[in-house]
Amino acid sequence: MESFLRSWTGQDPKAEDYKNIEFWSNPERAGYLTKQGDYIKTWRRRWFVLKQGKLLWFKDNHVNRYSVPRGVVPVGKCLTVKGAEDVLNKPFAFELSTNQETMYFIADSEKEKEEWINSIGRSIVQHSRSVTDSEVVDYDSK
Repeated sequence: MESFLRSWTGQDPKAEDYKNIEFWSNPERAGYLTKQGDYIKTWRRRWFVLKQGKLLWFKDNHVNRYSVPRGVVPVGKCLTVKGAEDVLNKPFAFELSTNQETMYFIADSEKEKEEWINSIGRSIVQHSRSVTDSEVVDYDSK
């Protein structure tokens, strides 16, 4: 939970937040988005990478194995990703929400917005915590 809060408060992520993720190679999705700051609500253009259930962002697109993300969101902890033009009064806007926080982004086009929403939505489904066989209790067998 601490890594999740760090990502939402803008504090630098720790290495374990993105350990074992080769974010510089073959991401599920990558591209520029404009992100609203956490404390000072200015908009900054950042390079985003979606890989292995993490949404990472960097200052620019010169990402390699030695790059350090400026933020990391564990997508599996997110509940929704949806358009937010009506909330922000900005075209191509979308939001990523948990039960506690919402982050806002602006894509460069409607097509890119829809592609990010679809990619993040798939990642939410793939990485959200689900009940496994080992967690199922069979009361009939007792």
